[in-house]
Amino acid sequence: MSDRKKGQRDLDWTDIAIDTWFLGAEAWTVVALRTARLARGGLEGHAEARLMVSEKVDSLIELGAHATTGSLGSTPKAVAGSLVSHYLHAVRANRKRLLES
Repeated sequence: MSDRKKGQRDLDWTDIAIDTWFLGAEAWTVVALRTARLARGGLEGHAEARLMVSEKVDSLIELGAHATTGSLGSTPKAVAGSLVSHYLHAVRANRKRLLES
């Protein structure tokens, strides 16, 4: 029986390692873009700070619920892949948003 959920890729550890590398590289970009926005201050900086906190709380709640229900996966590899995928999606969305504004 497969450990995959609908729409999930069948990742091996190499795929997870590569995705993790991309996550780190893209997160670095987001940190730099957010730091610049925060340093400018004003309403835009304040809004970014609030968004950062709310995203982290929302992510904690969402991943906690998934962990509780077992929907992250039933093997270490599946859980690692699900976590990296979750954060990679969020970081990419933030990078896109910050570069477009």
